Amino acid sequence: MTLLRSETELIPVLDLRPLAEPTPDAIDHLGAELRRALEDVGFFFIVNHGVDWDEVEAIYEAARALHALPVDTLQTIAMSKEKGGYLGFGGGTSYASEIAGEIRTPNLNAAYFAHIGGYRQENQWPPLDGFRPLIEGYIGHALEIANRLLPVLASSLELPHDHFRSSFVDPSCTLRMSHYPVVDYGEHDWGLAPHTDSSIFTFLPANDVPGLEIRPAGHDWIVPPALAQSYLVNSGDMLKRWTNNRFRSTAHRARNASSRDRYAIPFFFGARDNAVIEALPTCVSPENPAKAEPITYGDYQRWFINRNYAKITGERANETAP
Repeated sequence: MTLLRSETELIPVLDLRPLAEPTPDAIDHLGAELRRALEDVGFFFIVNHGVDWDEVEAIYEAARALHALPVDTLQTIAMSKEKGGYLGFGGGTSYASEIAGEIRTPNLNAAYFAHIGGYRQENQWPPLDGFRPLIEGYIGHALEIANRLLPVLASSLELPHDHFRSSFVDPSCTLRMSHYPVVDYGEHDWGLAPHTDSSIFTFLPANDVPGLEIRPAGHDWIVPPALAQSYLVNSGDMLKRWTNNRFRSTAHRARNASSRDRYAIPFFFGARDNAVIEALPTCVSPENPAKAEPITYGDYQRWFINRNYAKITGERANETAP
């Protein structure tokens, strides 16, 4: 496996070039690399992913334009329980992740959420020329990367390459366009508090303004090294649950410590809303029985959203994890 030469030397780099014309051997080779990455770290980079980087830069520019709109305009496309849209500065608090700490303060960012698939089938779009087709086109390309990783994921778990295909028909996907302004952080303030993601995979394109920190098992918080035109990918809570805790869902957090605004555009990839997530056969044994009850992907996502955005969804923030 390729490792970045950095002060951490922790985060593997997976080259997806062989997936352009995949062979069983290429899939299995990458599957072995993915297995080590997710068992040991929970984060990995991907390069030669096939996304035109000009398109990524256009999404960053669209995020800047959106967050520069007047507040009154943004409030007309506010996120709701049924629809994707805008979430104002400090509108979410990281209740769903126990690692956020005992003192919970609102996350000091604003965000726009665009959903494809899942239980939220509708989005509210800002009045920006070309915004909707740009976002929908990019989500389509991000989905292509994610779908190409599914046979690799299956191989990493000693499963047939097509094992996950039916669970990702009409997958649950979200593009979050976040704005972290320059602020003075108090002791317990975060741009995004320590947390784990609820999805299967999160794809975060390279950013020219740092702010992300991750905490792999056995390590303190570290800053991932910069890798131009790459995606930093992490596995989420639902993949950890699906693999009976074999694969990690690694803690991460964000603060904008720079002197300029920071934008981030993570893409969250998940299974179809009614896909049943239960411990995979290669991840259980008499000595290692299933640690969690089966649950649909959508039910877990609704719990996660309701916990973190209780004021938006109208649900209680003190509900325990299903």
